[in-house]
Amino acid sequence: MEDFFQIGKIVNTQGLKGDVRVFPTTDDVRRFDALKTVTLRGKRGLTDYDVERVRYQKNLVILKLAGIDDIDKANLLRGEELVVTRENALPLDEDEYYVKDIEGMAVVTEDGENLGTLADILVTGANDVYVVRPIEGKDLLIPAIKQCILRVDYDTRIMMVSLLEGLRDL
Repeated sequence: MEDFFQIGKIVNTQGLKGDVRVFPTTDDVRRFDALKTVTLRGKRGLTDYDVERVRYQKNLVILKLAGIDDIDKANLLRGEELVVTRENALPLDEDEYYVKDIEGMAVVTEDGENLGTLADILVTGANDVYVVRPIEGKDLLIPAIKQCILRVDYDTRIMMVSLLEGLRDL
Protein backbone atom coordinates (compact mmCIF):
# COMPACT_ATOMS: atom_id res chain seq x y z
CA MET A 1 0.00 0.00 0.00
CA GLU A 2 1.10 3.53 -0.76
CA ASP A 3 3.24 5.15 1.95
CA PHE A 4 2.16 8.70 1.14
CA PHE A 5 -1.20 10.30 0.48
CA GLN A 6 -1.55 13.47 -1.56
CA ILE A 7 -3.52 16.18 0.26
CA GLY A 8 -2.89 19.01 -2.19
CA LYS A 9 -0.92 20.33 -5.12
CA ILE A 10 0.87 23.65 -5.52
CA VAL A 11 -0.73 25.30 -8.52
CA ASN A 12 0.71 28.82 -8.38
CA THR A 13 2.32 31.54 -6.33
CA GLN A 14 0.46 34.14 -4.26
CA GLY A 15 1.96 37.60 -4.07
CA LEU A 16 5.65 38.48 -4.00
CA LYS A 17 6.68 37.18 -0.56
CA GLY A 18 6.79 33.45 -1.30
CA ASP A 19 3.29 32.27 -0.49
CA VAL A 20 1.98 29.39 -2.61
CA ARG A 21 -1.51 28.51 -3.78
CA VAL A 22 -2.49 24.92 -3.06
CA PHE A 23 -5.38 23.07 -4.64
CA PRO A 24 -6.58 20.73 -1.87
CA THR A 25 -7.15 17.07 -2.79
CA THR A 26 -8.34 15.99 0.65
CA ASP A 27 -11.88 15.50 1.89
CA ASP A 28 -11.29 17.80 4.86
CA VAL A 29 -9.72 21.06 3.68
CA ARG A 30 -9.45 22.30 7.30
CA ARG A 31 -6.79 19.65 7.93
CA PHE A 32 -4.27 22.26 6.76
CA ASP A 33 -4.92 24.23 9.97
CA ALA A 34 -3.22 21.48 11.98
CA LEU A 35 -0.10 21.21 9.80
CA LYS A 36 3.11 22.23 11.53
CA THR A 37 5.27 20.80 8.74
CA VAL A 38 4.48 19.68 5.22
CA THR A 39 6.22 17.26 2.88
CA LEU A 40 6.48 18.19 -0.78
CA ARG A 41 6.96 15.50 -3.41
CA GLY A 42 8.26 16.54 -6.79
CA LYS A 43 11.24 16.65 -9.09
CA ARG A 44 13.62 16.99 -6.13
CA GLY A 45 12.12 14.02 -4.30
CA LEU A 46 10.67 14.54 -0.82
CA THR A 47 11.34 17.84 0.98
CA ASP A 48 9.99 18.95 4.37
CA TYR A 49 9.05 22.55 5.17
CA ASP A 50 7.77 24.19 8.34
CA VAL A 51 4.40 25.86 7.83
CA GLU A 52 4.42 29.50 8.95
CA ARG A 53 0.88 30.46 7.95
CA VAL A 54 -2.30 28.96 6.48
CA ARG A 55 -5.20 30.88 5.02
CA TYR A 56 -8.02 30.13 2.64
CA GLN A 57 -9.12 31.89 -0.53
CA LYS A 58 -12.13 30.55 -2.42
CA ASN A 59 -11.35 26.90 -3.18
CA LEU A 60 -7.58 27.24 -2.54
CA VAL A 61 -5.30 27.03 0.47
CA ILE A 62 -2.60 29.71 0.71
CA LEU A 63 0.53 28.49 2.51
CA LYS A 64 3.60 30.36 3.71
CA LEU A 65 6.48 27.91 4.02
CA ALA A 66 9.64 28.61 6.02
CA GLY A 67 12.58 29.51 3.78
CA ILE A 68 10.40 30.37 0.80
CA ASP A 69 10.57 34.16 1.03
CA ASP A 70 10.15 35.42 -2.51
CA ILE A 71 8.22 34.70 -5.68
CA ASP A 72 11.24 33.13 -7.41
CA LYS A 73 11.64 30.45 -4.71
CA ALA A 74 7.87 29.91 -4.67
CA ASN A 75 7.82 29.45 -8.45
CA LEU A 76 10.24 26.53 -8.10
CA LEU A 77 7.60 24.69 -6.05
CA ARG A 78 4.87 24.93 -8.67
CA GLY A 79 3.49 21.48 -9.52
CA GLU A 80 4.79 19.84 -6.33
CA GLU A 81 2.42 17.61 -4.37
CA LEU A 82 1.76 18.02 -0.65
CA VAL A 83 1.81 14.56 0.91
CA VAL A 84 1.37 13.02 4.34
CA THR A 85 2.43 9.63 5.61
CA ARG A 86 -0.15 6.95 6.26
CA GLU A 87 0.32 7.57 10.01
CA ASN A 88 -0.56 11.27 9.54
CA ALA A 89 -3.51 10.65 7.23
CA LEU A 90 -6.97 11.44 8.52
CA PRO A 91 -8.47 8.47 10.35
CA LEU A 92 -11.14 6.49 8.57
CA ASP A 93 -14.58 5.61 9.84
CA GLU A 94 -15.88 2.08 9.57
CA ASP A 95 -16.45 1.04 5.94
CA GLU A 96 -14.29 3.88 4.60
CA TYR A 97 -11.21 3.28 2.47
CA TYR A 98 -8.29 5.29 1.18
CA VAL A 99 -8.61 5.62 -2.60
CA LYS A 100 -4.99 4.52 -3.14
CA ASP A 101 -5.68 1.28 -1.27
CA ILE A 102 -8.66 0.15 -3.34
CA GLU A 103 -7.92 1.43 -6.86
CA GLY A 104 -7.00 -1.47 -9.12
CA MET A 105 -8.64 -4.10 -6.91
CA ALA A 106 -10.39 -7.02 -8.58
CA VAL A 107 -14.16 -6.79 -8.15
CA VAL A 108 -16.18 -9.99 -7.88
CA THR A 109 -19.77 -10.82 -7.04
CA GLU A 110 -20.72 -12.94 -4.05
CA ASP A 111 -21.24 -15.77 -6.57
CA GLY A 112 -17.61 -15.49 -7.71
CA GLU A 113 -18.24 -13.70 -11.03
CA ASN A 114 -15.27 -11.50 -12.01
CA LEU A 115 -16.68 -8.07 -12.89
CA GLY A 116 -13.33 -6.37 -13.60
CA THR A 117 -11.12 -3.96 -11.71
CA LEU A 118 -11.90 -0.82 -9.74
CA ALA A 119 -10.76 1.85 -12.20
CA ASP A 120 -12.10 5.08 -10.74
CA ILE A 121 -14.16 6.58 -7.95
CA LEU A 122 -16.79 9.20 -8.67
CA VAL A 123 -17.55 11.55 -5.79
CA THR A 124 -21.23 12.46 -5.71
CA GLY A 125 -23.35 14.31 -3.20
CA ALA A 126 -24.94 11.23 -1.62
CA ASN A 127 -22.26 8.53 -1.83
CA ASP A 128 -19.24 7.63 -3.90
CA VAL A 129 -19.70 5.49 -7.01
CA TYR A 130 -17.11 2.87 -7.95
CA VAL A 131 -16.33 2.54 -11.65
CA VAL A 132 -15.56 -1.10 -12.43
CA ARG A 133 -13.81 -1.70 -15.75
CA PRO A 134 -14.37 -5.15 -17.23
CA ILE A 135 -11.96 -6.81 -19.66
CA GLU A 136 -14.57 -6.29 -22.40
CA GLY A 137 -17.70 -4.20 -22.51
CA LYS A 138 -18.80 -1.02 -20.84
CA ASP A 139 -17.94 0.16 -17.35
CA LEU A 140 -20.16 -0.86 -14.46
CA LEU A 141 -21.15 1.76 -11.88
CA ILE A 142 -21.57 0.46 -8.33
CA PRO A 143 -22.70 2.73 -5.49
CA ALA A 144 -20.35 2.60 -2.50
CA ILE A 145 -23.04 1.62 -0.01
CA LYS A 146 -23.21 -1.24 2.50
CA GLN A 147 -25.84 -3.08 0.46
CA CYS A 148 -23.42 -3.29 -2.49
CA ILE A 149 -19.90 -3.42 -1.00
CA LEU A 150 -19.83 -6.62 1.02
CA ARG A 151 -16.14 -7.06 1.76
CA VAL A 152 -12.79 -5.49 0.91
CA ASP A 153 -9.76 -7.76 1.33
CA TYR A 154 -6.46 -5.87 1.20
CA ASP A 155 -4.36 -9.05 1.28
CA THR A 156 -5.92 -10.65 -1.80
CA ARG A 157 -6.80 -7.25 -3.41
CA ILE A 158 -10.37 -8.42 -3.97
CA MET A 159 -13.59 -6.47 -3.39
CA MET A 160 -16.73 -8.57 -3.09
CA VAL A 161 -19.95 -6.87 -4.17
CA SER A 162 -23.65 -7.52 -4.43
CA LEU A 163 -25.25 -6.00 -7.52
CA LEU A 164 -28.57 -4.33 -6.95
CA GLU A 165 -31.22 -5.07 -9.53
CA GLY A 166 -30.78 -2.91 -12.64
CA LEU A 167 -27.12 -1.92 -12.09
CA ARG A 168 -25.97 -3.91 -15.11
CA ASP A 169 -28.40 -1.96 -17.29
CA LEU A 170 -27.01 1.50 -16.56
